[in-house]
Amino acid sequence: MKKLHSLLLGALLLLTGPAALAQKFGYVDSEFVMGKMPAFAQAQQELNTLSGTWQKEIESQKKDLDKLYRNYQAEEVLLTEPMKKKRQDEILKKEQDVKAYQNKIFGYEGQLFKKRQELTKPVQDQVFEAIEKVAKKKQLAIVFDKAGDLTMLYTNPTHDYTEFVLEELGLASEDRNQPGQKGAARTVTTPKTPTGDTDTDTDTDAGAAPASKTRQPAKPTNTRPASRKN
Repeated sequence: MKKLHSLLLGALLLLTGPAALAQKFGYVDSEFVMGKMPAFAQAQQELNTLSGTWQKEIESQKKDLDKLYRNYQAEEVLLTEPMKKKRQDEILKKEQDVKAYQNKIFGYEGQLFKKRQELTKPVQDQVFEAIEKVAKKKQLAIVFDKAGDLTMLYTNPTHDYTEFVLEELGLASEDRNQPGQKGAARTVTTPKTPTGDTDTDTDTDAGAAPASKTRQPAKPTNTRPASRKN
């Protein structure tokens, strides 16, 4: 936030200062540009495929956990106290394993987050390089990103250099490209986590799966299983 404020202040001073008339500025819709790049669409597809694969693995682990829990409930009255304690420990251990794996994949800076960075960074670098080339060719002192955190309440099409960036990338069309809906280009579909057995601390921008509540096996008479962290 401080960085953004500094950028806004710097831009304001530049545009209102004595040298303002000598400065040129423009803006680019980076989301729209990336949405036109086949490499970005391919990266999205690969991420979605990986997410689906990992999600199926987690679902399989949760089914195994449910099976352990149901078996324990069905056989509880027939078990001795040591046997009950052993089965309860097995269920708690399985819950912890599922939670740990889910955090490893979909948690903050998990494998999905890292894979997204790995696949999208080369595409982002291409866009930034093209923007830099356009800025130098057009002698622009400042280039704003319409798709970034900077709120642009009004934009004059005269200062829109998105089409020049597309030309630099070899993606320009005969008819001038029109900006698409904001947010559509860089959004990777986040897989749905079925309601089930674990709670996770996740990062949505990392593509993390939503958290779900856990179940605790029924407590046998005079036996208290180890406590769990929710």
